[in-house]
Amino acid sequence: MCDPAAVKTRREFFANAIHAGSYLAFAQPALARAPTGAGNVIATLTLIELARLLADGKVTSRQLVGQSLAASKDPGGEGARVFIRIHEADAVAAADRIDAQRRAGVKLPPLAGIPLTVKDNFDEAGCVTLAGSTALAGTPAAARDSLVVQRLKAAGAVIIGRTNMTEFAYSGLGINPHYGTPRNVFDRVASRLPGGSTSGGAISVTDAMAAGAIGTDTGGSLRIPAALNGLVGFKPTAHRVPLEGVLPLSTTLDSAGPIAHSVADCALLDQVLAGETEDFRPVDNVRGLRFAVPTTVFHDDLSAGVAAAFSASLSRLSAAGANIVELPMAEFARAADVNPRGVISSAEAFRWHRRLIDTAAGKYDPRVIVRIRPGEAVSDADYRELLRQRQRFVQDIEAAAHGYDAMLMPVTADTAPTISEVLASDESYFRFNGRMLRNPALVNLFDGCALSVPCHAAGSAPVGLMIAGTRNADRRLLAIGHAIEQMVAPQRR
Repeated sequence: MCDPAAVKTRREFFANAIHAGSYLAFAQPALARAPTGAGNVIATLTLIELARLLADGKVTSRQLVGQSLAASKDPGGEGARVFIRIHEADAVAAADRIDAQRRAGVKLPPLAGIPLTVKDNFDEAGCVTLAGSTALAGTPAAARDSLVVQRLKAAGAVIIGRTNMTEFAYSGLGINPHYGTPRNVFDRVASRLPGGSTSGGAISVTDAMAAGAIGTDTGGSLRIPAALNGLVGFKPTAHRVPLEGVLPLSTTLDSAGPIAHSVADCALLDQVLAGETEDFRPVDNVRGLRFAVPTTVFHDDLSAGVAAAFSASLSRLSAAGANIVELPMAEFARAADVNPRGVISSAEAFRWHRRLIDTAAGKYDPRVIVRIRPGEAVSDADYRELLRQRQRFVQDIEAAAHGYDAMLMPVTADTAPTISEVLASDESYFRFNGRMLRNPALVNLFDGCALSVPCHAAGSAPVGLMIAGTRNADRRLLAIGHAIEQMVAPQRR
């Protein structure tokens, strides 16, 4: 747990509060349900619904935080594998302050009092930022909060704790040999893969330890765990959300964003993370919208469950009046030449890790360090050429996508395999990792924004529909994503 003395009280705790009305309008269904009876209401309500109940005085932040902490400490649950640290005392104190503000009649923003988690690669004052590794144990604690954490606290969010992740965010699987691997919410007896690298964040939401999770995405690390666990994940345009105080994987491809239960939840969290004030204006329906469905790369060798769910989603959208256009978009075939074997990430990662590798290589997950080391061989000239090729790729994809409201693809080629399948051998690990990353990583490569929205049949293995847009189309994409979600997502309750 962070040293409480190192976490300074903010006089302007609720400064920069965002307008609540456009978000709380989504919470009307919650008013028909009694929130303070039995059970953990975080398990049944969206973040937006919880915000409305808080605003109406039907539940307190202390109650929500208590429920989150109880879920995290359930001996039969995933809390021990979800969290690197739990901020119990700080979270309770923050909830009590917010409840006191609300009782005093202070107008608070929608996030005020809502329990959230942050990934272990975000700085929090007084905490050592470990990024899911043991190699950084004993290094100095962060002197200040990352800018993302500052914005969350300024909006009144209660940080429950720091979530587990793939070591240094370098895999789409979510396996962590140091702190354990949280199990997927689906078919838990079989111990299925959570997806990564924001593995603990996703399971903190599915298991009602938090109403939303904040993580990073370099090649799918928000969208993959969201897709495999039936959640919504949003990867914004890179650097739209500031990465100050976030331990980097790839300075070119990294982005920070939310995982939650709905597109509206993610839109609210994104607004806070990006420091924007524009209200969320969702699109009501998909009629008349034009969606490109690129077939190059994205449809290769899909598992049966993913292919069926994706096809059914396209059929539902078409029946609702959307114009679905399947086309090659052959520009995507160049991705393997633009970023061969993920060399941009490995080159940038090695520059950050080289000194740590010199002193602590034996403490790394062997399947992570083996992906970092090739970056040592990338010359400055080759690196600059890769970035030039990548910029041309960005421009080509933007030209190909022009005239469409969004692009639609499956997030991953597979539903969640079992952890034992993935760990059977190095060959199995890297094969599954490649299949998980293949589709979502292309969006990072063209510097786009993208949602993962669940599109599977209720009761079946979760599948994510990826809704992708080009640079800086983030708020429009979220608005469209809300309409798509209404058509394809299984009923949550």
